[in-house]
Parts: sequence; structure tokens; C-alpha cells
Amino acid sequence: MERKDFSSWLEGPPQPNSQQWPGEQLGRPERGPGSVARFPRRLMAVFLDWGLSMLISYWLFSSHELATLLVFFAGQLLGVGLLGHSLGHRLFGMQVQSMDGDAVKPRQGLIRSVLLCLFIPALVVDKDQRGLHDRLAKSILVNIR
Repeated sequence: MERKDFSSWLEGPPQPNSQQWPGEQLGRPERGPGSVARFPRRLMAVFLDWGLSMLISYWLFSSHELATLLVFFAGQLLGVGLLGHSLGHRLFGMQVQSMDGDAVKPRQGLIRSVLLCLFIPALVVDKDQRGLHDRLAKSILVNIR
């Protein structure tokens, strides 16, 4: 009887169409403009956006939790839905685009913003590092520099 390595069955069957980098199968470059934005910069951008929302909520609404969430939602909706990026995205060199590379439509921005405020969809990611909020909105967060 031949001994098999544990890693062979733990990793599952070989994937003939495995990709080298996130976004490769979507036609996105590995690095530079148009490449998929990676997790650390995404996290920094959302922390910045949330921090600004907390400051505005503190200043205008005595730090009420629902007000903070609504300020964050408004910032995402207006920023992403109209400009293609929030302030955090812009400062970290990222932009939300439709899957075809065009600017997101306001409806896509609305879907993405609502799901992002639910938080959990942002944690469910695919092999292209697109969260559930991006997949359902048919959008992708890419680097612009």
C-alpha cells in the first residue's frame, strides 16, 4: 500500500485554470493601474472612512451609533455612487469600477454601500479579492496608480 501525502487531498483536486494573481481571469493586470486593490490598502481606506464618519457623528450627533453608520453610508453612497471612490479610496489610490472598467452607476453604488454597511458581505471574498458587496453590485475595487 502506497502512502499518500496529506497535502494532496487537503488542497483538493488540482485546478487547471488556477490564476497567478487576483483579477487575472477578469483581465486585470498583476500590478499598477487597473489591478485589483489588495486587502491592506482596502482596510486602511475603510478605517479612514469610518474614522471620518465617527468624527462627523461626534460633531453633529453626539456620537450616536446609528448616526455614525448613516454618515458612513452617505459618504460611501455619494463618493462611490457619484465619483467612483470614497475619500479613503482616493487617498490610498483606489477606485470602484464596473466590471467592464467604466465608472460605477449610481445603482451599483447604492447596492455596494448598503451591503458594505452590513459589514459581513465585505468579509466574504472570492479568488479575485472581491467581497460579496462588490460581486452583487457587479463592481471591483482597483488601483488607479
